[in-house]
Amino acid sequence: MLFLVISNPRPERPSSATRNRKKFWAWLKPKQKAKQCLMVYARPGRGAVAIFDVDSHEALHELLNGWAELIPAQFEICPLIDPAAAKRYLNRK
Repeated sequence: MLFLVISNPRPERPSSATRNRKKFWAWLKPKQKAKQCLMVYARPGRGAVAIFDVDSHEALHELLNGWAELIPAQFEICPLIDPAAAKRYLNRK
């Protein structure tokens, strides 16, 4: 299951979050290696955008809780359809 996740961190001084932002990238590294996180980009100013590929909503929930432990944020979540699956669906019609 693919999900686009957009984080909107809690407003605070950027300098107060630097240590945890560094920890975030270290926390994310094994998820990228395991292909649970397909991509992630930092947003200008603050926040990030990531695409996760997980087996369940519970797995996504676990990832988002881990993320929020490091950087408290609100998350906007958009379910995605793999492009190949979307094309197969269109070809059935």
